[in-house]
Amino acid sequence: MTKHFKKITSEIISQNPWWLYKHDTYELPNGAVGDYYYVEKTGGAMVIPVLDDGRLVLIRQFRYLFGKYSLEFPCGGVAVGESPNEAAVRELREQTGYEAEDLIKVGTFEGLNAICKNAVHVFVAHDLEKVSELKSDSTEFFEVLYRRPDEFGDLVRQGEVWDGLTLSAWALAKDSLTS
Repeated sequence: MTKHFKKITSEIISQNPWWLYKHDTYELPNGAVGDYYYVEKTGGAMVIPVLDDGRLVLIRQFRYLFGKYSLEFPCGGVAVGESPNEAAVRELREQTGYEAEDLIKVGTFEGLNAICKNAVHVFVAHDLEKVSELKSDSTEFFEVLYRRPDEFGDLVRQGEVWDGLTLSAWALAKDSLTS
């Protein structure tokens, strides 16, 4: 028999434009009652852009919590009423200035499944065209970089790629990009 938590109550304790902070009470099969705190989001879309010559388009941006730069694939939240595909198109354009003729969904994952409900949808983009300059918001500063797929492992080992979402997206897509 499968044992699991039974939700008793759920409440929003706080929210902002990006996240809901929630508190649930639950009951265990033995009757014990507990509290569960977590965050919830409408989801994210991450894009692995691939140029015609096979190079990957990555962004380098400063990550405030860690006080250092991170090399990542373009990614952002799915707005209310927006599909993951639409978010992927928007984030690719905003963070790199590229649009893709070919956008293929390769999978979905939950990056922090014990504390956060935020499905991240991963897309691979081909047939890219540079259509604009970067359009980041006032808290985002991007530098666009280009790397070959066979360099990705070295970027991870050297500590340049350390973002969990980027690493998970790479795990979903790498076989189709390095074969």
